[in-house]
Amino acid sequence: MLSADPDRLLMAGVKTALRDLARRWKSLDAGIKALNRQIEALVRTAAPQLIELHGVGVELAGQFLVTAGDNANRIHTEAAFAKLCGVAPQPASSGPTAGRHRLSRGGDRAANSALYIVAIVRIRHHQPTRDYVQRRTAEGLSKREIIRCLKRYIAREIYNNLPRPATLTPSLPAVPAAA
Repeated sequence: MLSADPDRLLMAGVKTALRDLARRWKSLDAGIKALNRQIEALVRTAAPQLIELHGVGVELAGQFLVTAGDNANRIHTEAAFAKLCGVAPQPASSGPTAGRHRLSRGGDRAANSALYIVAIVRIRHHQPTRDYVQRRTAEGLSKREIIRCLKRYIAREIYNNLPRPATLTPSLPAVPAAA
């Protein structure tokens, strides 16, 4: 009986595993692309004005819709939306301060991250934001403080472009009176 070459068996096993892995990756990639197309269609239908904002793409707009959609009855003002996103300013300490604030660590961290991404995109590619950063830097603010202010401004802009629910009272069918 002839013995098989161990190196050939090993290579055949590796090739089979890599081929199966590549097929699985292709299948998953096709599924992801199909789901992304569906999400894009839904977001563009639900909030086209949100996507038109500079630095807000489909994924970030979807995140803002999820954040606002889950809490529609709690968001009556842009300040409430900012608090929900974790960008409402809070005093930096309990003692006397010189107007220093920090951002709330509470709220929806994914929405806060989306606001940060929009702020960074605008700092890099949006001339009015670049001018703002330059002006605030000249005033002595740190980059961290400038980003805090930008996130609050962007939260206000996002809130003003979110779709509003028509009414919060659902129409229920009439219940017949018991006899």
